[in-house]
Amino acid sequence: MTQTEPTRIEQTSAEHVERLWAAVCDRDEHAAAEAVTGAAADGLPPESVLLDVIAAVQRRVGQEWADNRITVAQEHAATAINERALAALALAAPTPAPTLGTITVACVDGEWHALPARLLAEVLRLRGFRVDYLGAQVPAPHLITHLHRTGPDAVALSSSIATRLPSAHATITACQAAGTPVIAGGAAFGSDGRYARLLGADAWAPDARTAADHLARAPLNRPAGGHQPIDDLPHLADQEYTMVSRTSGQLVKAMLSGLEETIPAMRSYTEAQREYTAQDLAHIVDYLGTALYVDDPDLFTGFLDWTAGILTARSVPARFLVPALDLLAAELRDFPRSTALLMKGRAALPAHDVPGDHDR
Repeated sequence: MTQTEPTRIEQTSAEHVERLWAAVCDRDEHAAAEAVTGAAADGLPPESVLLDVIAAVQRRVGQEWADNRITVAQEHAATAINERALAALALAAPTPAPTLGTITVACVDGEWHALPARLLAEVLRLRGFRVDYLGAQVPAPHLITHLHRTGPDAVALSSSIATRLPSAHATITACQAAGTPVIAGGAAFGSDGRYARLLGADAWAPDARTAADHLARAPLNRPAGGHQPIDDLPHLADQEYTMVSRTSGQLVKAMLSGLEETIPAMRSYTEAQREYTAQDLAHIVDYLGTALYVDDPDLFTGFLDWTAGILTARSVPARFLVPALDLLAAELRDFPRSTALLMKGRAALPAHDVPGDHDR
């Protein structure tokens, strides 16, 4: 076998990815369960079924949504089917007795994308950990109560959306104050883990395998002592993040009103179109606030680039982002970090004249 030829496991994984994908597209929960249990019966290790089949299909679901080939509702239905398939595999796969300690797996408060955390929980069980899986959107006070009651060796904290980073920071700090180390994971923490390090997490892993390997090698060190979020991010003393986050609703209203003046066609929008536009503007404000929190222009410009791609896939000209950024800059003209971020974001977008129509 040459280096470029796939292994038997890779071939088997690819075959069962297509089976599971077909079941997801057909909205067939029973076929999805049969696809993953069949993969295990064909000799694919359960961990590979989790990460090379179920997770691979879920990534495909996300890409199909981004490319505007499936709707949000179809994405949610596909995710639910994947969760059912995962549950079927978890029931069918033999799980070793826990010998490696206890890990609490939870999503950051406000984070609804729970499948990555669930995949990690099942991988850790297969590796021999006792796992308390708390699911999506876990408020920090409830998580801390759980830690005091159960005393786990570590918390595995998951977040997919970068706007949850301020909540993640508060949760990391609270867990450490309770004497429990935190390993962070998920797209929100950056492809290189930069935000996990910035927010003081004790460890970071890019994926479930790496996280399980890290935790299996040696326990995470217990935190040395408590600290406050501003100890990690002294730039928060300028209060710009606080102001933007507290007035986000007012900023969105001002931007929406300004766009209606700039783009007359918007005055004839339906209520649904206005709601979609307000949601887009709210995302801009949220990501601006998060970029202020972590003091990283790349987070904001990266979001704008991603948004431009999403809008283009939906036949909405990305140049409509430019007047929105200009209006937001006018509202925040007295805030130097905000203004600088918005200028960098605007420079990263193509400059075009704004047309008189905006179809959705």
